[in-house]
Amino acid sequence: MTEIEVKVRVDDLAAVKEKLLAMGAAVFKERHFEENTLYDFRDRRLAGRREALRIRRIGRKTFVTFKGTPQKSRKFKIRTEYETEVRNGRSLVRILQSLGMIEVFRYEKHRTVLRKGTLLVCLDETRLGGFVEFEGEREKIARTARALGMSKKDWITKSYPALFREAEPGT
Repeated sequence: MTEIEVKVRVDDLAAVKEKLLAMGAAVFKERHFEENTLYDFRDRRLAGRREALRIRRIGRKTFVTFKGTPQKSRKFKIRTEYETEVRNGRSLVRILQSLGMIEVFRYEKHRTVLRKGTLLVCLDETRLGGFVEFEGEREKIARTARALGMSKKDWITKSYPALFREAEPGT
């Protein structure tokens, strides 16, 4: 599957949520806690190709996601993404370790997911502050961001790990 997304840093996620609801969006997943852990080989070959392997824990559920190399785009982050739920997260970690992979980064956030048609809008609370992440078709992302008063100059295509590393060198 191809994922198309952008993030925007915001000060007031509650106000954004209210605007989205007024625009016809609906809450798809209530606010929940996520723990995200990235794995790579010791030689960092995935990072070298700008790929990622992530394990995400949400409550008692575990998901594994592979993110491919981003495509060239000035305004959007576009990349192949494959994700599936895993029945036993501990066994998955053991499998990755047996393949020579190591944990390279961990971050946490609270997330609320809204849906407006085929567009997903995630309201993310991180230790760096609030972010709105739009995921869907380019036109729908642009239209919804514009309706929320968000300028393209505020769009962020960097991943959360990249943002954390910039803000907190040494992490």
